[in-house]
Amino acid sequence: MAKKKLNSLSDLGGFVFSTNDNEDFSSFNEEEQETPAPGEQYLEAHFSNKGRGGKIVTIVKGFEGSESDLKALGKLLKTKCSVGGTVKDGEIIIQGNLRDKIIQILKKEGYHVKRVGG
Repeated sequence: MAKKKLNSLSDLGGFVFSTNDNEDFSSFNEEEQETPAPGEQYLEAHFSNKGRGGKIVTIVKGFEGSESDLKALGKLLKTKCSVGGTVKDGEIIIQGNLRDKIIQILKKEGYHVKRVGG
């Protein structure tokens, strides 16, 4: 496998090396975002089959909060719908066209949900 050529320091992905022993790195620690209550969240339920080899999926977008809470919500939806799925880039991707069922589940949990697309 060929190695990827680095063209600039940004290709390192934000990696910083310092020889200064007195440097304070506490400002670089990312704090987890606090998750608002479900009643304050406005989610969108999308239908998609693009870029997935013709497979149909339902995508839930618009979640604000920590990654762990997003994964927990994704797990809840996958369990209640009895299907597979994943959480990627701040979106919950559920296999199949299950928008109506997902909207019902999210509304029962207290989220504001909008049906988007066909």
